[in-house]
Amino acid sequence: MKDIPVLHVEGDTIAQAYERALISLYENGIRMKTQYDKEDDPPSIDASMNITVKDPWADPMIHKAFPGGIEDLREYVIELTGGKDHWVKNMDDKNDTRWEYTYHERLADWGTWKESGDRNNPGRRGAPGTGVNQIEKVVEKLSKQPYTRQAQMITWMPFLDFEVYDPPCLQSIWYRLLKDEETWVLSTNVRFRSNDAWGANFMNMFGLTHFTRLLIADRLEKRLDGSVILGRLNWQADSFHIYGKDQEEFAGRFWNRLKNTDFEDRVFYFFDDVIQEIWAEAEEKVKEKIRKYDAERSGS
Repeated sequence: MKDIPVLHVEGDTIAQAYERALISLYENGIRMKTQYDKEDDPPSIDASMNITVKDPWADPMIHKAFPGGIEDLREYVIELTGGKDHWVKNMDDKNDTRWEYTYHERLADWGTWKESGDRNNPGRRGAPGTGVNQIEKVVEKLSKQPYTRQAQMITWMPFLDFEVYDPPCLQSIWYRLLKDEETWVLSTNVRFRSNDAWGANFMNMFGLTHFTRLLIADRLEKRLDGSVILGRLNWQADSFHIYGKDQEEFAGRFWNRLKNTDFEDRVFYFFDDVIQEIWAEAEEKVKEKIRKYDAERSGS
């Protein structure tokens, strides 16, 4: 019977797990069409994928083959920690061309769209900040009961997301704490309904690991007795795919290089001094980019 395969890979670091997931998908995924394909696009390569990263905060963390650079990673972390929440549009304004959501907005202010009962107008926007701050709820729950199974955040708003063109791919993040002597270990489960393996997965894993470090683990350290380190990351993608239009780039930048290079040649060490210098310089560049975009939209 022809069916969608379910694949599982493990890696010590994000870069290693990312590489193994791409290899497994390319070798074992099914070829199929998607609703985003153009008429002459080749079929996508698709599978359900489970990726386990044993130590997501360890080096080598960055894979050189992902389609982006250090500044792009810095911008994505700023976005995931709230730096672009004001780019989310007013759904009641047909002329508003801003984004339909950011992950941080959905996690920090879930439910600001209230169901109206009108199927042709599925939501009415409440005032910002009137929704559920799931980030704070998770930190509070873990602080009071570290072993809880209820420290979960979701993005999906069924009264809105069945109607939008590009609903959130990230669906949920789940956390649990274990204590190892004087240190707390924070395990993370992430689920995506759809995850672009070549175009987005690396940035997603890298960015959400930083989200967890900055907005969950660091806050927990202030409330718990002992340090909090990041434990294993388990990443589930219902559809883990490489679009047909991207397969030529994937082959040139990744697949064709595997036999001719060592793994060490295909990765960057995030905590290397040079990368950290680029990372620090990128922060102000990204913030200036956001300010410039804001100014252009406001007409100033």
